[in-house]
Amino acid sequence: MANTENVGSSIYKVSLKTFFTDKVLFVSYIFLALAAFGVLEMLYERYYLLSATAFDAGLNPGSREVADAMREAVFGNGGEVKREAPWSLYIVNYMYMIYVGSGIIFIVAMAELFEVEIIIKPAAGFLTLGLSMVFAGLFTIMMDLNILNIYWMVLNPQYGSGMWLMLPLYMVYIPLVILEIYLILNHHKEWIKKIAFMIIVVGVLVEFVEFYIQAKLFEMNSARHLWTTYPILPLYFMVSSFAASLAIMGLYSYIRCNSAALMYTLQQWTLYFVLFLGAYEAISYLFIDKKWAEIILFGDFKYYFYLYILLAVIIPFTLLFKHYLNKYFKLVASLSIIAGTFLGKAIFIYGGNAYPMTDRFGVGFEKYGEHDEVKDIIFFMPPLSEIAIVIGSIGVILFIFRMADLFFGISKLEGK
Repeated sequence: MANTENVGSSIYKVSLKTFFTDKVLFVSYIFLALAAFGVLEMLYERYYLLSATAFDAGLNPGSREVADAMREAVFGNGGEVKREAPWSLYIVNYMYMIYVGSGIIFIVAMAELFEVEIIIKPAAGFLTLGLSMVFAGLFTIMMDLNILNIYWMVLNPQYGSGMWLMLPLYMVYIPLVILEIYLILNHHKEWIKKIAFMIIVVGVLVEFVEFYIQAKLFEMNSARHLWTTYPILPLYFMVSSFAASLAIMGLYSYIRCNSAALMYTLQQWTLYFVLFLGAYEAISYLFIDKKWAEIILFGDFKYYFYLYILLAVIIPFTLLFKHYLNKYFKLVASLSIIAGTFLGKAIFIYGGNAYPMTDRFGVGFEKYGEHDEVKDIIFFMPPLSEIAIVIGSIGVILFIFRMADLFFGISKLEGK
């Protein structure tokens, strides 16, 4: 490995120069810089604007300007979560990163358990990639919760909340994945299989409990009928996530492994989940609330929805159906699925916020304040800080993966 000196069986000494000249690390720095900009912008919006401080209200009692500014901070287009649209791009990215990363880990653990040799050789790389995506998802949700919420979560824990229910699972799950990577790097095959079985058990628990909790969080929001009327909502999360997991594994194998047999295996598995995803979407819209179905299929969201179907189902199916197509078609299929499934998550989140929350008095949708207009459709573009943090989370993946590769020689197991 360039710029490294072996100092142990599985650990390498990396020169300082490598941190400044390595191409992957350099790209990760760009994304991390974008994330840092987003974090600083978000912190400024939340804690340092005039509207975000009670001090200004105390100095200017009765000031209409301060009152309007405070209202804008809480309910407006700033960086905070809004009452009208409670879940946003942070949640889209969190769901995508966590579910897809966990899916990669689950698939590899299954391959280890059933001795699928074509997956076992690059297993350390796949696991590290999946774990990096999990950390990217946790980074994103940490930005969504913000510092004060995390502070009060610790001081006043609500053990029935989604976050507290998931925390113990990840405290077990993540160390198990790290242990399996260590065992693979040190060629402890018997222990690998035992740990793989534990990961399967814990992974199944994490996946199903996570999907179940996430679905329940959506289903409890009874005013958002897109979410509450989706049939078997955990199944949607699972199918779309596993399709994306296999696509990312295919992209990884194209870039790093250069194995036709591996790409063919992943191609076949991906095709099955693409078909499953297409079938699920076709059936699900027979059950979804008519009002929401109309806006997504024929209204303001229609172009995004059909682009999602085109990217996540139609293009991949066309390119993956024939196994003899060259690897460039498979690369395009993987990229298409990755983009399409992310767009699908965005449609799900933003589509659920498309209508105002209630019409409880039967006279039309409510206004949220004296300055509000009554709206038939609600849509908020995410603020710049949110976009920067979500895009910047790619840097978390690249940085963690590349550091693991440099220090532990993951690429050596792949024949690089």
